Amino acid sequence: MKVTEDVLAKLRGILADPDRLLTSDADLYSYSFDASFGLHKPEAVCQPVSTEETAGIVRIADEYEIPLCPRGRGTSLSGGPLPVQGGIVIDFSLWNSKLVIEEEDLIAIVSPGVITADINNAANEFGLMYPPDPSSAHVSTIGGNLAENAGGPRGLKYGVTKDYVLGLEIVTADGKVVRTGGKTVKNVTGYDLTKLIVGSEGTLAIITEATLRLIPKPQASLTCMVLFDEIVDAGRAISKVLGSGIMPSKMEIMDQSSIIAVEEYASLGLPVDVEAILLIELDGHPLAIEEEMQRVAEACKEVGARSVQVAKDKKEEAELWQARKLVSPAIVKIKPTKISEDATIPRSQIPEMFRRLKAIKEKYKIHLVVFGHAGDGNLHPNIITDQRDPEEMRRVELAVEDIFKAAIELGGTLSGEHGIGTMKSPFMEMELGKDGLALMKSIKTAWDPKNILNPGKIFPEEGERFELRNG
Repeated sequence: MKVTEDVLAKLRGILADPDRLLTSDADLYSYSFDASFGLHKPEAVCQPVSTEETAGIVRIADEYEIPLCPRGRGTSLSGGPLPVQGGIVIDFSLWNSKLVIEEEDLIAIVSPGVITADINNAANEFGLMYPPDPSSAHVSTIGGNLAENAGGPRGLKYGVTKDYVLGLEIVTADGKVVRTGGKTVKNVTGYDLTKLIVGSEGTLAIITEATLRLIPKPQASLTCMVLFDEIVDAGRAISKVLGSGIMPSKMEIMDQSSIIAVEEYASLGLPVDVEAILLIELDGHPLAIEEEMQRVAEACKEVGARSVQVAKDKKEEAELWQARKLVSPAIVKIKPTKISEDATIPRSQIPEMFRRLKAIKEKYKIHLVVFGHAGDGNLHPNIITDQRDPEEMRRVELAVEDIFKAAIELGGTLSGEHGIGTMKSPFMEMELGKDGLALMKSIKTAWDPKNILNPGKIFPEEGERFELRNG
């Protein structure tokens, strides 16, 4: 059903401040896009700042069968917060009132609109840390990270968002408020609804509070930059280092196209004649990581590394990581459209995935840049293109499909951290099979029988094809 004047009047009655109900065209268009593709205008935007307001909005939507689309800061790369069926966007970006660190229990209790990096910063004051660190952590909300099960460079050693969620407060599709999990690390009372909700992209329930696990902050860290003349050797080095019994906190890769783009963008003095750079960070006891770094250097050189440069101090360490952080802004200077994928494969298949990406790049004559979290197989093949060129976009679409096929053939997955949203739904059956997809749909139907929670996400529509040209 459409959002009528009667519905708007009821929504105004729910929100303590009527200015937090947005209906002007300018406001609605501001919520019609995210960091992926497509333009979908909502009919109204609500900005709740309490569980009571959120539950009230959901009950109205349930009564009138109006689609609801939860949203944080709109940094999603998969179309997660796009209101593809119109309806109401629930914007949680204003709801950042709770960020409580309970030091003795090693937990943080947070509202959905809290910026992710702020959680780690608050934990640091107590000698603790919140490990998940997506690249957008300084702008993305924890609610969005929970919805997409975000990862980041530290995922190699510490895991991803779902590994740090102990409990949730949620609003169900019919407006009930339910708590899952709790404050304890061990909890096997019934089904693990917490883990089911994290990563469900707002299709099963709406998260209004989270209890997150914190860990002690490591005493020290060391970073090195390793140069490779062959990108396949960089893949072999990853397996060699991990096989030696060392678990880096970060292990990031940049291919030659990434290196050249960053150097042209910022002139950092990077060697542009190498095929790949590995950035490896170790953390832990100062003496232990010094000895481990020597073993890392030896392992890399055994598989053909040209050189290993260890940062001498924190300033030099920050300079090394600056190169990795600048990849995304650097590559969009080449062409205006960036398709960022995150197909993930088993670590043992990284060298073969590099070979296949190289072949895809040559086959479709596209500008393919590869970087990402190589230590856990979470690569980011980015295609730099121009959406205004239909012929080039056709080749890009075929290339993206081949990237997904390659990942699945190698025992991997469609997404390591970006989620499915609208971008990858046409490929779900490729990975899950008909029966696996049907099982997921049955869970969705049981939790949300009227299909009002973020409809049009994850599950492909009948006959849906992957297409970027028309969003």
